[in-house]
Amino acid sequence: MPSREITDDLELLLRVMPPHIRDALHRQADLKNLIEVVMDLGRPPEGRFPSRAINLSDLTITREDIDYVIHRVGAFTLDNRAGIERTLHRISGIRNRRDGVVGLTCRVGRAVFGTVDILRDVIESGKSLLLLGRPGVGKTTLLRESARVLSTELIKRVIIVDTSNEIGGDGDIAHPGIGASRRMQVPRPDLQHAVMIEAVENHMPEVIVIDEIGTEAEAQAARTIAERGVQLIATAHGNTLDNLLMNPTLSDLLGGIQAVTLSDEEARRRGTQKTVLERKAPPTFDTLVEIRNREELAVYHDTASVVDAFLRGRSTRPEVRVRKDGGYQVLEKTPPVVTEEAPPKRVKKEREEPRAATATGRKTLRIYPYGVSKDRLMRAINDLQVSATIAKTPKDADMVLTLKAHEKRQPRTVKDLEEQGLEVAIIRSNTVSQMKAFLMGAFGLEDQKNEEETAINEVTEAVDKLMAFGKPIELSPQSAHIRRLQHQMIEQHGLGSESRGEVPWRRVIVLPTRG
Repeated sequence: MPSREITDDLELLLRVMPPHIRDALHRQADLKNLIEVVMDLGRPPEGRFPSRAINLSDLTITREDIDYVIHRVGAFTLDNRAGIERTLHRISGIRNRRDGVVGLTCRVGRAVFGTVDILRDVIESGKSLLLLGRPGVGKTTLLRESARVLSTELIKRVIIVDTSNEIGGDGDIAHPGIGASRRMQVPRPDLQHAVMIEAVENHMPEVIVIDEIGTEAEAQAARTIAERGVQLIATAHGNTLDNLLMNPTLSDLLGGIQAVTLSDEEARRRGTQKTVLERKAPPTFDTLVEIRNREELAVYHDTASVVDAFLRGRSTRPEVRVRKDGGYQVLEKTPPVVTEEAPPKRVKKEREEPRAATATGRKTLRIYPYGVSKDRLMRAINDLQVSATIAKTPKDADMVLTLKAHEKRQPRTVKDLEEQGLEVAIIRSNTVSQMKAFLMGAFGLEDQKNEEETAINEVTEAVDKLMAFGKPIELSPQSAHIRRLQHQMIEQHGLGSESRGEVPWRRVIVLPTRG
């Protein structure tokens, strides 16, 4: 696979900086890693890099400094953004009550060629793709590269709806990073949905690329486009699938949620309350990708089944992809949803527990539920992703799972099952939590739980140290699952994080600020 090539036209951004700021930036050894320059009236100018932020001058920013930049960039649009012709740099303004600019954020825009290889198979499949992730993890870069590959290498008709000019750059001539794609600029942010519809009605695209779907009108426009058979590649406000699904404005991108009242019989069969949440319609996007950081992505290939599982209280593990030199590595593959006919293929290390039999010598533990809710047991199996399935009859089973109440009321039946050579496991109540406790014992998952607690405690200590000393903290190497928990916890503290190193030594770095 081709190596990554980065073009940033950084010198063009430096030319619009006041001379004393430009000279200070040129003195930085890691200038090529510059993220943005912040200029606020009455404060020293600040240069921000991936792992540090520094004052670029002892002098404070004056109105003359701000005017120097404004006069050298393009006109500011209604969303207070400007740019530099045929570059990806973005200059955003902060205004006072009299509409005067009192602050500038000058962000470096980079076209990175080759980053799309980690998702190339998904993009070439023709399925609509939604990218999620916190700011700064590379969503827009992936959009731009996707547009270039589809238009230039696959010769598809690609239209980019470029509301903020971040994909195609500022000016009437688009940045070459978008390849042969055509770019439609949006006069006002609140008109993005109208331009999306205009694109599909007037220009016959095969693919439409959109950055930041954030309103109900834009979500409805995306559904309209998808229903016309056009491939959509877009980003949306949200970091993960579950928080997007719980967003009432944007949940329609994943099919939407509606409350359904079940019959008494169906509620008993499912082991749920009568009113449940279900998916309202097919998802607008077939595939969803969570960009955890610039080197690691989580891919949900079938959005519909993932949403259905989530609404039934089950978790679905994504396929985790990590960038490697010359390509990428798949660390975790999405296991199939548990059914009676198709148990998951993932095998956990088993160990015996009192009254909790393990399937010695077998790859899958076959459980016959006697007096135990079948649906709740399947939910527990799915949540823990253990290699177990539900047997239809005792003769098909490796063991029996029953309630303590049944053991007391029908001791003869339980004894008959034991005489058939089946081991009997007993739980106190017919709840998912009791079933999970049994499965964790049967499959030796307490060790995993302890690993998670230790890793989370390490994050807490690292956050305290960083708050005290202000320097990045390196955590111990962990699995992809544990690293994801650490990233989420660090984000909750308002801090940044990234993963470094090669598996199995890959670890999380806690950073002072978000990327």
